[in-house]
Amino acid sequence: MSRIGWLSAAITVVALVGLISVNSEGAAPTDKPVAAAGVEPEVADAISKKLLATFPNLPIETLFKVPMPGLVGVELDGGQIVYVSNDGNFLLSGDLYQIESDVVNLAETRRSMRRQAIMAEIPRDEMVVFSPAGETRAFISVFTDVDCGYCRKLHLEVPELNAQGVEVRYLAYPRAGLNTPTYDKIVSAWCAQDPNEALTAVKAGETIAPRQCVNPVADQFEIGQKIGVTGTPAIVTQGGQLLPGYMPADDLVAALGLE
Repeated sequence: MSRIGWLSAAITVVALVGLISVNSEGAAPTDKPVAAAGVEPEVADAISKKLLATFPNLPIETLFKVPMPGLVGVELDGGQIVYVSNDGNFLLSGDLYQIESDVVNLAETRRSMRRQAIMAEIPRDEMVVFSPAGETRAFISVFTDVDCGYCRKLHLEVPELNAQGVEVRYLAYPRAGLNTPTYDKIVSAWCAQDPNEALTAVKAGETIAPRQCVNPVADQFEIGQKIGVTGTPAIVTQGGQLLPGYMPADDLVAALGLE
């Protein structure tokens, strides 16, 4: 399994363990309606009732149809995916693969579609964007922190990425959380007269003038958590694939299929 696959599976397991723990404390089941896509109403009703009776705080976003007979996908808040039998009596944690002419990770495909849709709603002018001088062949969205060593290392690759036609769109993700010194630095960079210059400076370890303004830092931090960002840098491709961690420019260009 790929690094991305292992990470997604680990997140799902951690989420379920936490929910089972909450359930053991005797929380009352909820009666909230559950959305369903392509699932028979009676099947969706049986599954949602069984799941919410067992895990009252399970944050179900939607139930969805999968190609495997007898199985239904369950998408949780944060993008985690599990699978449940039609009668709700069996639950599988892990990715589902379809074997045809190629092997397709159906869970990651759905996660990517969800990320892509969420990212498409973020105004470009709320990001700090480093664009190629010539043709833009692709873009990446990078959730970044200013005190993160690998974020700084990735930023040194931006000129080469731009030279190869890749636009880099930065979103703020202060790992230490909101209302912290790191958060204040990121806000100052986003609020600077020249955010590109300020972000480059602070990533180089320089001190920039503290600034305050109406800014998207808190919202972007929340979006990052929503799509499964757990560390920085976290790179999201145009197609919604999440690439956690630092990658050299050449490797990233290859991953984007631009070689």
